[in-house]
Amino acid sequence: MKKLYILLALLIALMTIGEVSAQRQRITKTRSHQKTHRVVKKKKARSRKGRKTAKRRTPVDPTLSDPFYNPFLQCEDTCDHVHGIDLSHYQGQVFWETVGENTKMAYVYLKATEGSDRIDDRYEHNIEWAHYYGLKVGSYHFFRPKSPLREQLENFKTQCRPGEQDLIPMIDVETTGGLPTREFCDSLITFLGLVEQAYRQQPLVYTYRNFYNKHLIGQINDYKLMIAMYTEEEPVLADGRDITMWQYTSKGRIVGVAGYIDKSRFLGDHQLKEIRFRHIFPVNE
Repeated sequence: MKKLYILLALLIALMTIGEVSAQRQRITKTRSHQKTHRVVKKKKARSRKGRKTAKRRTPVDPTLSDPFYNPFLQCEDTCDHVHGIDLSHYQGQVFWETVGENTKMAYVYLKATEGSDRIDDRYEHNIEWAHYYGLKVGSYHFFRPKSPLREQLENFKTQCRPGEQDLIPMIDVETTGGLPTREFCDSLITFLGLVEQAYRQQPLVYTYRNFYNKHLIGQINDYKLMIAMYTEEEPVLADGRDITMWQYTSKGRIVGVAGYIDKSRFLGDHQLKEIRFRHIFPVNE
């Protein structure tokens, strides 16, 4: 009997030791999980902190810290050339009364249309108020080489009405549309001819210097040019062609327009009268 009690005591002791061991293992696992969880959270916090630091390192426009910087002091304030601007819906609302008071801006070209079906939704408003406040106004069309040419012309004519124009139409040429240069030039020259026939005067051609040098040398010699090149030096074309107008910045400022604006001026002895719209025939408006 005494042996039986001893065996029972040993059995109970072994069971107790096993339970204690299992409990310790559970505690160890729980602590290990908690420790791992805390480490992960700590890494996430460092990651967020790192992103904030990156944002603070973003370069800042140095002119913002220059107490003498005047964002409205532009080329027209320091020379005697005839200056103007061009606008589209990208500039949003324009305070034309304020723009009209800036006598150093003699003219404005307004985007009227693009391709065969796009119309600038600010055109009607802009042309009405630009006229009201005394600016000489012209209209331009963004040329799409692959769009049907006659449809592009009709689209432009719906907006660029001769009776509302002070300046000759301008054709904005910036893309080949993926066409080879020869096909692109054929398309452009045909379209320029259609515009000339419709308005009975040659349009002004706007393009970038590099684009002209690559695709247009020898192709549009009879047309006046406005060349865009945003440097301090006046543009010179590879073929030495005469340039009537120079768009010298796309980041100009003017009171009455929020944000940046394109500015241009006449080169050499060229004058505003050279691009005046000639109302030489009755038109059906």
